[in-house]
Amino acid sequence: MAATRVKKSYKFAIRSSSLITILLIGLFSAWLWYTGSLTEAWYYIPAIAAITFGVCFAVIQIRVQKYIYRRIKRIYDDVSLLEASSMPSNPVITDMSTLTKEIEKFAKDKKIEIDTLNIREEYRKEFLGNISHELKTPLFTVQGYILTLLDGAMNDKNVRKKYLQRAAKGVERLIYIIKDLDLITKLEVGDLNLKREDFDIIELIQNVFDLLEMKASKKNIDLTFDMEYKDPILVHADREKIEQVISNLLVNSIKYGQENGTTEVSVENLIKNKVIIRITDNGEGIPQEHIPRVFERFYRVDKSGSRQEGGSGLGLSIVKHIIEAHGEKIYVESVTDVGSEFSFTLEKAENLPDLPTIEQKLSNPA
Repeated sequence: MAATRVKKSYKFAIRSSSLITILLIGLFSAWLWYTGSLTEAWYYIPAIAAITFGVCFAVIQIRVQKYIYRRIKRIYDDVSLLEASSMPSNPVITDMSTLTKEIEKFAKDKKIEIDTLNIREEYRKEFLGNISHELKTPLFTVQGYILTLLDGAMNDKNVRKKYLQRAAKGVERLIYIIKDLDLITKLEVGDLNLKREDFDIIELIQNVFDLLEMKASKKNIDLTFDMEYKDPILVHADREKIEQVISNLLVNSIKYGQENGTTEVSVENLIKNKVIIRITDNGEGIPQEHIPRVFERFYRVDKSGSRQEGGSGLGLSIVKHIIEAHGEKIYVESVTDVGSEFSFTLEKAENLPDLPTIEQKLSNPA
């Protein structure tokens, strides 16, 4: 490899030096022959050839290296392709094909960097637009009720109480959004300490079912398990955070579920030390083009701007960050007008008995 590099690096200098040496030695030999001194001085020719070749090679190599480095360096500076500090300290090679490949590599790296910055800039603009939209709605609501009260409505006791209650709801929504943003920030910077413990995931899911029972009943949606789990299923995770994950996913399934629909939860073996929790609904589903972005902050599939369903727009983003903070994975599958399935993995507690797999469940339905 090293020999190949040397050969490529000095190819131009070797060829040029060889040609100059052959030309000069040819002229020197012709001069000796013309003067009749060739037979007496021929043994000087090899030494002169070696000296000539060495001097030519050194001069050409050094000059070409400096010439190319100076010109290429000027190009780098003019187009701001690279910072001066990123220029290699070693001499620039004289092999033009290798040099061209290096420049193309530098250009591709910079193009990737520029494209990445453009994507981040677009994301930043979209994020600022989304968060301003989320915040201004409750802010304007609170401002409107307060200004109405200040304009004289506060003199009516009934109106005063009703407007203050509505303003309080707006403030609660603002606090809800700020708390969710704070939680995501802590998760992203790793500043949230997870309190891992062994707990029964079935019991936890049932508790969330009970909490959301009234919300689900408004749309006649059944919250149910895929089968009867008679024995506890212990996992090792942060109980409070996993409860938030399941709650957020179930709330989403209720929001976008069909009237008289069903949301089903299953717990299955994945690998030896992992279980997978699946939350499946028969709701409106998510178009395929939106699936890669559903976990982004404030991203909404419905672009109409409707906020009838409430929420901070951060639920799925929080879910993703909590699961990844546990070192686990979350998945989503969805078909429009058929339904969606969100699933995530958790670590089993030690000495957990084997759970039924999805194949076993299908072959032995409850």
